Formats: sequence, C-alpha cells, structure tokens
Amino acid sequence: MLSLLYQEGPSTEGIFRRSGSAKTCKELKEKLDLGAEVDLACESIFVMASLFKDFLRNIPGSILSSQLCDKWVSVMDQGNNEEKIKSIQRLIEQLPRANVVLLRYIFGVLHGIEMRSEENQMNAFNLAICIAPSLLWPPVSSTPDIESEFTKKISSLVQFLIENCCRIFGEEITSLFGEI
Repeated sequence: MLSLLYQEGPSTEGIFRRSGSAKTCKELKEKLDLGAEVDLACESIFVMASLFKDFLRNIPGSILSSQLCDKWVSVMDQGNNEEKIKSIQRLIEQLPRANVVLLRYIFGVLHGIEMRSEENQMNAFNLAICIAPSLLWPPVSSTPDIESEFTKKISSLVQFLIENCCRIFGEEITSLFGEI
C-alpha cells in the first residue's frame, strides 16, 4: 500500500485530501482483514490513501504513542530547529521499533509527495492537515476547543517532520522504496 502511495501519490492532485469511495473502502478493508488476496494496484489511489489513514487511526495508542502525547505537543514550543530535531529524535527513540520503521516509510512517502507539491497541490502544510490526526491523538477525550488546539499543534509538528524528515530520519529516507 505504501509502495503504491509512493509511486502514485506525487502525481495525484489532492492525495490524502480527497476521500475514496466509502463503500469500496469498507469492502476492501473487510477483504484485507480476512486475509483475502487483493490486487491493490487495481484500486483507486484515493481508496488506498483513505484505507491507509484508517489503518493508522486503528493503531492502539497511535503510531507516535499517546503516552508521549504531551512531549510531542511541546516539541514545537522548543527553541530553534536544531533543538526541535533533537527532541523529535529522542522521542522517536522511545517508540517501539515497528513504529519507527513504519514512520520512516510514511515520511518517505510524504516527502516524495511534498517534493512534487506544485503538481499535486499537497505541500507539507496540506499533507500535515490531512495526516496528522491519524498519527497522534490525546489519550483521553476532551472539549472541542481543546481538541481543535491539539490538532493545530500536531499538524504543525507533522509539517515540521515532513519538511525536516531527511535530517530527522536520515538521507536514506529518500531511497527506502528503491527504484520503483
């Protein structure tokens, strides 16, 4: 799925912004959950993007770990970019290995899409608005005002992660998918 998003996402206007067919997403998710053979290449890229965001939202405690929520939210309040990057790297070190591997691939995809933002209209800000709520959420529910403020902070963090992913995850993030 990530490989398809990496291949087609950069040339797809509004990737992650436009939703795939709800019916198709539901049917495909059911097939995947049952372990059925599915040819993802035959599906709409918008269905893939919707399914992927759904997958991320269903990771228990979120991929960035709701237990570290306060620390993630406070990263953007730190000093200069170098300090923010160091703080992010320290937080990433606290995540389970599987989460870190998946994050590297996610940001490899997002970086590839962002590099062609003139074509797809999805710069780091737009991508962050669309994907941030799927990457981290507070451990407890709160008022709509607090949730709105939280979403803004996490979107800002994700935008920073996209814009600085090569410095955070290493330059090899640009070649994780090889020559597709």
